[in-house]
Amino acid sequence: MQNYVSWLLAGLGLVGLIAAFTVSPTDAPSAAAQNWSPFVLVTGLLLIGLVAADDGLFAAAGHQLARLSSSGTVLFVGATAMIAVVTAVLNLDTSVAFLTPVLVYAAKSRGEGEAPILYGCLLLSNAGSLFLPGSNLTNLIVLGHVRLTGAAFLARMWAPALAALLVTAGVVAVLERRSLRVNTKELTQSDRPTLGLGLLAVTAATLLVLVLRSPALPVLAVGVVAIGIRLAAGRDQLRHVVRGLGVPILFGLFGVAVALGTLGRVWVGPSALLSHLDVWGTAAVATVSSVLVNNLPAASLLAARTPDHPFALLIGLNLGPNLFVTGSLAWMLWLRAARSAGAQPSIAQASRIGVLAVPLSMAAALGVLVATGVK
Repeated sequence: MQNYVSWLLAGLGLVGLIAAFTVSPTDAPSAAAQNWSPFVLVTGLLLIGLVAADDGLFAAAGHQLARLSSSGTVLFVGATAMIAVVTAVLNLDTSVAFLTPVLVYAAKSRGEGEAPILYGCLLLSNAGSLFLPGSNLTNLIVLGHVRLTGAAFLARMWAPALAALLVTAGVVAVLERRSLRVNTKELTQSDRPTLGLGLLAVTAATLLVLVLRSPALPVLAVGVVAIGIRLAAGRDQLRHVVRGLGVPILFGLFGVAVALGTLGRVWVGPSALLSHLDVWGTAAVATVSSVLVNNLPAASLLAARTPDHPFALLIGLNLGPNLFVTGSLAWMLWLRAARSAGAQPSIAQASRIGVLAVPLSMAAALGVLVATGVK
């Protein structure tokens, strides 16, 4: 069923591309130029994530966290920190795809209830995607009009991002508190990770994202080289790489984003609406739009023209998807990863948590944004 949805989305993206270039041959290239870089960057980060996962870096970190945690609460706090770091450095899609099974296994190995970790992987990845430009494709799409290095972006957004992350973690912990049980189940020794290619690629990608204004192609090059070395050595298969990337989904979302970006250039309505809103109204519109059409196409539509409040727009686009499965690509990756780990993720339960977490985390993030004077 999920494979069918992926190819359906790919077909929709192809139709969107054809329609965009047919209706407005002058605006469609501009929309494509705004969107290609984010999708190239996330492809590179996902490739690096595949190499890091195959080297056992995520699994070893999860096992070490489980071994050191004296209770379910400590495990959840540690998992929150791990999710935040991986999301910030390697993108939220990498986080949900590779950390979800690792942390679910970690919770099960201690005899803990899996619910806080399971739903935390999704909601905290979305919430933690405000730290760096590469943490979320929406950041790069919206800030295509604002040329910032990763370090400059971090300087503006670390406080709102931290506020959103902590509030979201608090909501998940409170609503799933019954599953945060103490258990001293002894763990077996895990295999040691390979400290080589994966770690080197992660380090290189981190530096490139922080230093460069346009890190997409360099990060992709790192990912291609790293995965190419694994393929040449027979340590991976091309089929596994293509599946891990979710190529049909990425292509489909790119096509839809270009189509809506073209619409936003032809039709002045979205930009006119945003020009009459303050930071709170901008975030609210972004939230609703992300749930209706997915946050990536929504970002392309709402940022087709330079928005008055780009950082407030990002808060809505990044936190709003926690409301429902249509909000972001991360939901689809999370569902697949959770089921592969033997978990039983509930869209309804995730949305119930999101209904409380989204307004509270958005209020916290926007409050900090206003207090720090970020425009």
